[in-house]
Amino acid sequence: MDSLFRNSRRKLSQGLIFWREVGQGSNVIFLHGSWNEGSQWVPVMESLSHDYHCLAPDLLGFGESEIPDIHYSIDVQVESLAEFLLALKLERVYLVGDTLGAWIAASYALKYPERVLGLILVSPEGVATSSTDKRLKQMKNILQRSELVFALLKLIRPIAKMLGKEIKVQEEWRLRLIMEQYPTACELLFQRQLPEVRAELLENRLAFLVVPVLILQGGKDTQEAIAMSNTYAELIPGASINTIAHGEQNLPHFCSSAVTEQIRDFIKTRKVSWAVFN
Repeated sequence: MDSLFRNSRRKLSQGLIFWREVGQGSNVIFLHGSWNEGSQWVPVMESLSHDYHCLAPDLLGFGESEIPDIHYSIDVQVESLAEFLLALKLERVYLVGDTLGAWIAASYALKYPERVLGLILVSPEGVATSSTDKRLKQMKNILQRSELVFALLKLIRPIAKMLGKEIKVQEEWRLRLIMEQYPTACELLFQRQLPEVRAELLENRLAFLVVPVLILQGGKDTQEAIAMSNTYAELIPGASINTIAHGEQNLPHFCSSAVTEQIRDFIKTRKVSWAVFN
């Protein structure tokens, strides 16, 4: 029988938050990725709903949540999440986040460790790699590029290919269309001043994470995504990293069964450990 999802809204200080909710038991909060909204987690939540109370908010500025005219930052999202959980009287939770959601989840756990039972970080953003600056500049250029420029690039692509230069016009145009649907993600990731973005990166703080952490990474994802996951695993004391070999991007959607199994095993292990030591 299909699980019965409940859709709810609540006014917070920064704006209206929308969330999906299903199941009963320990509280598991799912935070969506950069180019997604809470519905990304529906297949995973449905599978876990027989054992856990699952909630997936649309982050402030995403999906059906309000898009207030504010200056967005990771800290704004963290405080919005904190206010949301307090409003629902969810005192201690498991946090599961994908990409941008994982960055927010880890930042929340650093700020409020007493409120987090465990972290599952899926392809986490939020640490610098050797190609971070190049990628952010490339993403910003794609968003700012006019349709005329895309049309010209498409025209010269065959000539460029003959000269040994690859122009990924179609790929970049598809990415541009996705980016346009998520203006808040664009602002958070590459439209703010670089010093502000760097100030919220976590590589210098991950050593202070004191909650249990599992990192999930697709084996066929980009090299930068894999590098970021490895950085998290290296810097967080006691963190585990599991690779879903066939996984690429958006593991919660395309590898929902494998992600569900990993989350279930992680929470069960935490509960057994808690029972043994208490």
